Amino acid sequence: MSSPIARLSDRTRSPDATPAVVDVADEDAGELVDALSSETARELCSALHDAPAPASELARDLDTSVQNAHYHLSKLQSAGVVESVGTRLSEKGNEMTVYGPAADPIVFVGDASSAQRGALRRSLADWATGVSVLALTSLAVQVAAERFLTTPALPLFEPASPGVADGNAVLRSVLFLAEPGLLFFAGGLVVFVVAALSRA
Repeated sequence: MSSPIARLSDRTRSPDATPAVVDVADEDAGELVDALSSETARELCSALHDAPAPASELARDLDTSVQNAHYHLSKLQSAGVVESVGTRLSEKGNEMTVYGPAADPIVFVGDASSAQRGALRRSLADWATGVSVLALTSLAVQVAAERFLTTPALPLFEPASPGVADGNAVLRSVLFLAEPGLLFFAGGLVVFVVAALSRA
């Protein structure tokens, strides 16, 4: 049987190492709550978040027996809270399992689907804010460009040859045809989409 964290975190975890979300109404969540109900188990979890360690070191640090540490680690591993992250040799040359946290952090919710909806609403609100700022900035770019287009530039020097085109006139023509505010807005949207896809 898969652990409640393993099953639920697959549905609710993002690539940015967001919390493992566990629905307390799920039938397997009882195993997780039971595994964490002991103070010793919670102390083991806290110690493992500081640094992975074998049961014997954890028992010594927490002033408990190795058997007690193994008992709670077994329950925590079954619930998906801790996992084996490697092995280490003891002073006597025996191979010991090194434990570490399986999920960091764990969040209990009443309804995992409502937590997902809340994350979606926050994401949409962030997008709306970003697009609004981009639209206002694009409007400012458009206004500045139109001012530049309508203000005649006073040349500092006369052109060397009467047939040579004025560089400012060419730039004004390009900006007039290109709608710089719209170009700025489109470019900003492309950046937003690329950023969103790279995080997905």
